[in-house]
Amino acid sequence: MRVHREGFTLIELLIVVVVIGILATIAIPKFSQMRTKSYIAAVTSDLKNVASQQEIYLSNRYSYAGVVTNLDITLTDAVTITINEATGTGWAATGTHSGLAGQQCGIYFGDAAAAGAVPATLPGVVTCN
Repeated sequence: MRVHREGFTLIELLIVVVVIGILATIAIPKFSQMRTKSYIAAVTSDLKNVASQQEIYLSNRYSYAGVVTNLDITLTDAVTITINEATGTGWAATGTHSGLAGQQCGIYFGDAAAAGAVPATLPGVVTCN
C-alpha cells in the first residue's frame, strides 16, 4: 500500500528560503544605491532650476536673490537649498536632501566665492560630494 503525501519537504522549503535570502542580499544594496542617486538627482535638478530663476531675477531687479523664497520656484520635497552669497555680480548656493547623510551639492556663478558653494569648483557646474 502506498501513502500519498501532499506538500513540500523540509529540504525543499529550506532551499527556497536560502535562494530568497541570496536574492535579497543582492537587491537591497542596489536599491540603496539607486535611492541615493535619485536624491542627488533631485538636488541637482533643483539647483539648476535655482540658477535659471536667479537669471530671471537678475534681469528684473539688477541683483541676484539672497534667499530662495524670493525666487518663483517650487523645490522637490525634502530638498533644502541655501543661497550662501548673492550680489549684483554673482551668487553661490548649496543644496541637500534629507535622505542624504552629510552629502551636499553646490553651484556658483559670477564672482561669488567658490567657498560659498562647496563642493563646487567650476562656475555654473553643479558638483556633489
